[in-house]
Amino acid sequence: MKEIESYLNIKQSIPEGITLVAVSKTRSIDEMMRLYEAGQRDFGENRVSELLEKKDKMPLDVRWHLIGHLQTNKVKFIAPFISLIHSIDSEKLLAEVNRQAQKQGRIITCLWQVFVATEDTKFGLLPEEIETIHCKETLDQYPNIRISGIMAMASLTNNADQIHKEFAKARAVFNQLKTNNLYPHKMEILSMGMSSDYKIAIEEGSTMLRIGSKLFE
Repeated sequence: MKEIESYLNIKQSIPEGITLVAVSKTRSIDEMMRLYEAGQRDFGENRVSELLEKKDKMPLDVRWHLIGHLQTNKVKFIAPFISLIHSIDSEKLLAEVNRQAQKQGRIITCLWQVFVATEDTKFGLLPEEIETIHCKETLDQYPNIRISGIMAMASLTNNADQIHKEFAKARAVFNQLKTNNLYPHKMEILSMGMSSDYKIAIEEGSTMLRIGSKLFE
């Protein structure tokens, strides 16, 4: 089928060591299962409600990623099973994820969402805010959280130079946090790049891509 061909073409074009998260928002279980049967295991959803609807209809070995803005009152619904939360954009949210993780007896892996775009509509912490909050004094308060990297979204633009600059800014934050060496918060994941800009993201050092529409063409 054509979508499987699109998926395999993208998968083969991604350098080794980069994780592909299939963004499955608005996609049917049948569409998702075709990717699953082709080997895909990481799926990302923007909304908790849609993620919960799909979770029980997909195989148990799917790794679920929450990639959209996360409200604190929704954390409890995903805490039992979520593989990675990409969108930690406040200490309040961090505290709630930790609280719900403690209830589940889990350590939940999370990413700081850094704001590097020009649109005010995008969520995220400013680079200087992350550098302030990513410290031993803060993170020691949340033992059921493991911060493993950064997530960023570039501006929605055709200006490749601007996208390069924004991703480079996110990479600089990622590299700075690496130097802090706050075990067990080992910086391994730089989640940036979507259907429209993933090739630029790869050039700028992304280790995890969030691709949706391109996979399902």
